[in-house]
Amino acid sequence: MDEALIRKQEEELQHTGRYYKHICFLCVPLLCVSCYLYGLRPLLLCGFALLMGNLCDRLISLLRRRVYRPGDYSNESFALVIALLMPATVDWYVLAAAIVAGVLIGKEVFGGYGSYPFNPAAVGYAVAAVSWPEQVFRYPTPYTSIPLWDASGVATASTISDTLRSGGLINLSGLSLALGEYAAPMGAGSALVLAACGLFLWVQKDIKLSAALSFLVTAGVIVFLFPRQLGLTEDASFAVSAMFRLRCVRDELLTGAMIFSAVFLLNEPYTCAHHRLGRILYGIMVGAFTMGFRYFGVYETGVCFALLAVNSISGWLDRTEVHLYELLHSSWKKQTGKGDAV
Repeated sequence: MDEALIRKQEEELQHTGRYYKHICFLCVPLLCVSCYLYGLRPLLLCGFALLMGNLCDRLISLLRRRVYRPGDYSNESFALVIALLMPATVDWYVLAAAIVAGVLIGKEVFGGYGSYPFNPAAVGYAVAAVSWPEQVFRYPTPYTSIPLWDASGVATASTISDTLRSGGLINLSGLSLALGEYAAPMGAGSALVLAACGLFLWVQKDIKLSAALSFLVTAGVIVFLFPRQLGLTEDASFAVSAMFRLRCVRDELLTGAMIFSAVFLLNEPYTCAHHRLGRILYGIMVGAFTMGFRYFGVYETGVCFALLAVNSISGWLDRTEVHLYELLHSSWKKQTGKGDAV
């Protein structure tokens, strides 16, 4: 492997390695909630994912003829994020295929650490979602007894996405939605725990809130203005209409892994835009694309597909912001120079 590339990746690891380590640690409280809702199978799935991510890292080190770096937790963090986006009944081979696709196709094909344009976790999840939708988008009911090894006999459903897609309202309290007491991916249900994870990453300065907040605000505004739930009449008062629309916003933002993606996917250091204005535009575009996928697509977790679409232009957003800044700065200097000359 090129020595210059190795040195560059080692330098990048010094700057962003802590982020991936924190992502791995923050998967623990989400895993605890998942084990409380579904038993011990999520623990086995996440352990298997962690092992797969580490083995992929060691295999790539062997193929690239470089020394394995134990301080690089990026593959492990991608594997855990993919696992937590899956239902507790997912088969082992589906999870393994998603992790291999995320690490090999999403990361290593583009040169490895720090060189990939697409979020590897989103890549792995998208591959599994397209290949095995019946495995990825059907979830067990919370508090169901799930066998540790073979969960093929457990009843699953996609009631939340089906209800929203048909224009219905979710018959769950806000507290149940916030605690994740509904059929959902293993780690994407508990909005309260996810918010605490996001706050920790922000306090540790691992992430900036501009991308996540612009993403959620954009999605919320779209839902508020164009709710897909039925029941809003033209003669309804402003207060009734506003309350109905806010309930629609609640249902959309607390389901479909929206909060999970805002915390664990949007702020990936090498796929998110790096400058403030670029991050805001990045979040707005991901939010708009996500609601487009959710309204008109066939997959519930459209945010991963939207994220991959916007990842392709995140670098362009950064370059455009830099060029605009340089253009405005040079224009200001010229005007200042003319003023001094006068």
